[in-house]
Amino acid sequence: MYEVTKVKDETTPEGIRVIYANTCREVCSQQVAVAVRDGVILEAAFAGGCSGNTQGICKLVAGMKVSDAIARLEGIRCGAKETSCPDQLARTLRLFL
Repeated sequence: MYEVTKVKDETTPEGIRVIYANTCREVCSQQVAVAVRDGVILEAAFAGGCSGNTQGICKLVAGMKVSDAIARLEGIRCGAKETSCPDQLARTLRLFL
């Protein structure tokens, strides 16, 4: 119900894998994109959502191992909602595993 939907999954010649995923309707953001190389997040970006918060989340996870970011973000709720933009990022990162 709160899962992300993979839209695009591509790997560059430099070995950077980029996944674009639509978020669920429960959150303010509509899409998240994540670039990973060798299990480390190079960058992440949200389309929509609370700009300052989503930019902050993306800066914080850059350089972090995918598994570490999932452990920190998974299960975060937004108020009474069962998910949040950070949780949706964690769900997108699970697509890399």
